[in-house]
Amino acid sequence: MAEILLSLTIIGVVAAITLPSLTGNINERTWNTQRKALYARFSQAISLMPALNGYGTLTAATSSASAADTAAETFITAGLAKVLKINNICDSEHLTDCGVASKLTTLGGLTFNMPTDMAGLNAEMVGSYSNPGDRMNLLNTKAAAFETQNGETITVYYNPYCLGSLGENGTLGVAEGSYIAPKICANFIYDLNGAKGPNTVGKDVGFITAMYPSDVKVVAPLPATQKLGSYPITAADNTVNATKACTNYDSDYRLPNIDELMSMAVNKNLMKGDGSDLSSGTFWSSSRIAETCPNGPCSYVIAFSAAQFDAMQNNHSLNVWCIKR
Repeated sequence: MAEILLSLTIIGVVAAITLPSLTGNINERTWNTQRKALYARFSQAISLMPALNGYGTLTAATSSASAADTAAETFITAGLAKVLKINNICDSEHLTDCGVASKLTTLGGLTFNMPTDMAGLNAEMVGSYSNPGDRMNLLNTKAAAFETQNGETITVYYNPYCLGSLGENGTLGVAEGSYIAPKICANFIYDLNGAKGPNTVGKDVGFITAMYPSDVKVVAPLPATQKLGSYPITAADNTVNATKACTNYDSDYRLPNIDELMSMAVNKNLMKGDGSDLSSGTFWSSSRIAETCPNGPCSYVIAFSAAQFDAMQNNHSLNVWCIKR
């Protein structure tokens, strides 16, 4: 009997040590599969929409009337609901009715209040509410949310005035041509299991961004838990370059392309941690520029603090933040 009790005790101790790790691995695989399936459904659905801009009503407040903002809700009801199966729709004052968690844990482990408007998501992206002609910034539109038939909760931040592709409406260094905001049509924060935990970015929570109204690009980068050091694209003397730094970090990770990096800039507050100050960071993308810069080949980069993209020679050393696709 003593031997049986000892064996059971040993089995119990081993189980207590290994089960949390096994459960965590199972959850990670499940979330990864769900994330890829959701991205596939979103990409297919959004590709069926005639255009991503122009939905809803936006009017500034006057002395006799309050501001009207139906943009995100109308984008869901008149746009997404036509191409995607949706169970429930909630306005910015009732997000929790759609299973939206009131607080998230960022990629870096900080607590982040679920934003109810674009300024809450990223204040640096927002311009004047009363000036839709200010195309260098997003308007501070209210969020809306919906539930899918698969049980995911999606919170929507919408820009009804989004513009064309990367090369349109200006060039690098010229007004709105070098700003991220005009390219962003809709940004989505998804929670794969609603308000049920852990409500953590990189696990059950992530983001999807749709940009350019007609030639639409939909991206869902899954960032690494931290940014890496400073590296060049072209490394001299066989030292590590930015691309190699990502594969060294983890073989599943890659340098983001320019669209993925724009998505990360919009959602930078979801990535913050105690040791990851993104306010001064300029990051490499894997997207090369066809034209050669004055002093050699160059690539697209994004300054997160200015919400702008630019061209940088490949021999410069800049920040790297790797992603999974």
